[in-house]
Amino acid sequence: FPMAATVPQAQVLALAAQITESKEQDIPLLLLKLKGILSSPSLGCEESNKIKQDIYDYGLTQYCLLVLKQDHSQLHGAWATAAQLAEILSDCCVGLEVKEDPEEFYKTFLPSVTDSLLLLGKRLQARFIRAIKDKEKQDFLHWFQMVTDAICWLFGGHIQLAARVLQNDRFLQLLITDDVETAIIMMSVLHSILRIKSSVLLQVEEETLHSVLDELVYKLSSTTNPAVGSAATKLLLLVAKSCKQLVQLFTARYKGLKRLLSKQWTGKGFDREVNQLLDLLYLEQSSGKGEMEKQHQAACIIQAAWRGFQTRKRLKKLPQAVVTLQRSFRAKREQELQHLTKQKEDEALKLQMQLQRQRAMRLFHERQLALLEVVHASQVDKYMQEMEEKSALTIQRFWRGYRARRIFHQQKQSLKEYKAAVIIQRAACKFLEKRRRRKPISPWKEPKALTDEQRLALQQKVDDYIKLHPASQMSEETSKELHMQAQAKLAQFLLRNRLDQRAAQRREALLAQVNTDVELLMNAPGLAETTEKDFGAFMSRSIPVATKARQIHNTMLKYTRWPWWKKLGDEFMEDDVIPDDAINTELETLFIGGRK
Repeated sequence: FPMAATVPQAQVLALAAQITESKEQDIPLLLLKLKGILSSPSLGCEESNKIKQDIYDYGLTQYCLLVLKQDHSQLHGAWATAAQLAEILSDCCVGLEVKEDPEEFYKTFLPSVTDSLLLLGKRLQARFIRAIKDKEKQDFLHWFQMVTDAICWLFGGHIQLAARVLQNDRFLQLLITDDVETAIIMMSVLHSILRIKSSVLLQVEEETLHSVLDELVYKLSSTTNPAVGSAATKLLLLVAKSCKQLVQLFTARYKGLKRLLSKQWTGKGFDREVNQLLDLLYLEQSSGKGEMEKQHQAACIIQAAWRGFQTRKRLKKLPQAVVTLQRSFRAKREQELQHLTKQKEDEALKLQMQLQRQRAMRLFHERQLALLEVVHASQVDKYMQEMEEKSALTIQRFWRGYRARRIFHQQKQSLKEYKAAVIIQRAACKFLEKRRRRKPISPWKEPKALTDEQRLALQQKVDDYIKLHPASQMSEETSKELHMQAQAKLAQFLLRNRLDQRAAQRREALLAQVNTDVELLMNAPGLAETTEKDFGAFMSRSIPVATKARQIHNTMLKYTRWPWWKKLGDEFMEDDVIPDDAINTELETLFIGGRK
């Protein structure tokens, strides 16, 4: 090699050795030295390609690709370093002709480089949109421009990458944006792709093609920025000139495109491109006018038939809709009337309570004045103290009653749940007992007979045990004394058992009385609805007993009149037993004559 070419090659070799021995966080800054090596003015075209071959052989391009795949915010220089590395990587790949294992370079390495550059561009675009300060926005826009230029330079040197760039999801994400600056840059990238390879749109999938064209037409319809409109119009014109099939797609897929161009974008500074695109669209429309008229007539016939069907269907549903509307109107009106009535009743009740309170206060003051006139002056203090104590006792009594009622209402639901659990457990126990009784008894199996040898061995064991444990002899007096002691203990047990049974009966009677009182309290009306008849139920013990018996009798009569299908769930019960949950009562809570 001549001296001018030997120095860059030695620099590449030294840089590769230095990167191999350096730490991971220092590698990005070392890779930036490649930019100075590649931009050396002493390098010619052939020498530059050799330097790029050495850079690839030493793995420096792979290092650049790995660094671009890392978190760029952790690099020295952050996004600026990443953008410069993108330029270096693109420059190293363009003009490089790999002779050893070219398939791995063209089918694996270059597509990976394209994906990494598009990902970097997507991240820079997101940072640019989120940036607030003008300086930050300018920096991110500059770095984004550097990355897009690197992408254009890459597929300019490798034309086969143009279709891959278009089919990449990140390219569509970069193009589909509402930001003006980045949108114009991405449309310039698309313009470069079409200039390099105009037939690339016919090589991509139909879905990708439609997505790109939809975005361009959307930008024309959704913005008034002349720069965006000019870029989108030039792109559509370039697409229409590249292939006639795409012009047919424009006229078929975008019906209002001609009207949009003529009304919104005429006189904006790029009339030549707008007029050329309109001429192409009108020319295509005139050639396919006859077919369009046939399709229009067919569409009119289909629409007429559909509208007739919808009208007939709507007329059939009209009476039902009117009935539903009337029902909802009446329900709403009834609800409003009930609300007004309740509001008037509440206001009347409030006014009545206020009048009663005022009347009671007036009577109280009059009674106080009358008593003060009667009571001697020396007894006034004593009388006032007694009245205060009496008032305090009244307030305390009412407060305790209110608190007890509140606690009782809080525990009422738990008592109901407890009773329901008891009923369910009782029914389950009865069902299990019934099933246990119905369980068939296994047939008697006669034991196997003993053989003669087993019988002799067993008889020998019995004789040996009798010899070792002889039976004790008991006299007649000892036997009588033992019999008398057993009789005395038996009499004591029977007496004590009788006393225990009486105590248990008293406890059961008291528990039944408490249960009856609890059930009466739970079913008792409020204090405002209580009558003298209700007082009698609590003051007399016979009235609740008779009432309970009447309720049980009525419930049993109702149960006997039930239809057969209501008694289907009682097959597991005895035939002469009425289930407790059916009669909705608990007979053990009834207090009758001290027994349950």
